[in-house]
Amino acid sequence: MTKNSRSSSPGHDPIQPIMASPGNSGPAVSSPAPATGPEIIRPAHPLKAGRFRGFIRPQYRDALLLEALACPQRLLQSEGAEILREGRNKVVVVKAAFSTGEKKEFVIKEFSSHGINKLKTLVEPSKAAKAWRGAMALVERTIETPAPVAFLERRKRGFVEECYFLAERTIGFDEIRGCFLNHRPGELDALFPALARHLAACHEAGILHRDLSDGNILLRKNTAGDYVFTLLDTNRIRVYKRLSTPRRVKNLIRLGIPKPQQRYFLEQYFGGFGLSPLSWLWYRLNKDVFGVYIGLKKILRLKKLARKLRIQ
Repeated sequence: MTKNSRSSSPGHDPIQPIMASPGNSGPAVSSPAPATGPEIIRPAHPLKAGRFRGFIRPQYRDALLLEALACPQRLLQSEGAEILREGRNKVVVVKAAFSTGEKKEFVIKEFSSHGINKLKTLVEPSKAAKAWRGAMALVERTIETPAPVAFLERRKRGFVEECYFLAERTIGFDEIRGCFLNHRPGELDALFPALARHLAACHEAGILHRDLSDGNILLRKNTAGDYVFTLLDTNRIRVYKRLSTPRRVKNLIRLGIPKPQQRYFLEQYFGGFGLSPLSWLWYRLNKDVFGVYIGLKKILRLKKLARKLRIQ
């Protein structure tokens, strides 16, 4: 994979401004519109809660929430907490009270920190900081994602011991994989152009999601009947000044587009102006290689082995 210049450099500053310049080649796109109109982005505030440090958006800075964040584990086990996923990384929905009497639902993602990943935190941001950075990059570009609230981490001798990313809970969305697997006749004909335009706009804005899979894209229909998409797993997002066409095409291979519709989807991604034989060949080659890789992972149970050896 060719390395492009990033508009942010790795380090411990999780809110270093990230500016994207539109590429001068690639698919024709239209900018993804925010669901609730343009948002004024106010600078994040440094966060200090107990032994934890991080950043929080000013609209969420409240004495009661800061008190709760000083002990994230207590918050994860609070009354009404709902575990959405438990494994290498834990995802929990919690209800947090504010000084105004208001209660809000937040999704907290707790990232594991051990093995190689822990060693890397000596010189790299934590996964929670990366999730924050990715989410804020999307917000700045009016690309929909669950509203980021804060991230916090606790380090010891420079290594991350614990880290958490908080976002507002998003409701009314479904995973896009459900549409791929269970769709009504003709439904995909409307979905693919909308999805292709959205992803092309993300790429044009310099957004590269390194795990652009069906489980990380949610969708719903707005009151006008148009598809609205939102991106998850923002710690896998990287921002570049420009993405080459081969890199854009390769970024689409994790999507579970049914094989008969793959060419149509790519044609829509390139604005309906035709798909070059080279781009199609590059997509099919990488798609096949990725399929073999996934098959080997399942056979060899690499994820399970990595957890046992504590290298993930």
